[in-house]
Amino acid sequence: MPPAARLLVALGLALVAIGLAIWLLPGAAWLGRLPGDLRIERPNLRIYVPLTTSLVVSLVLSALFWLLSRLR
Repeated sequence: MPPAARLLVALGLALVAIGLAIWLLPGAAWLGRLPGDLRIERPNLRIYVPLTTSLVVSLVLSALFWLLSRLR
């Protein structure tokens, strides 16, 4: 199997594991409700923009990929 295919499979499995952890763990409910996440709710309109959550996830993934690149 080519290295790119292994990486994609590993990333997919990691995303599934993270999704299951967030879904099953009640303590992970804070993800998506951080200060800075914009939520507008009106009678016929709901807009949700997770700015802070996106930044946190991006920083964690960047740090993880940086560590993985150092291990090779």
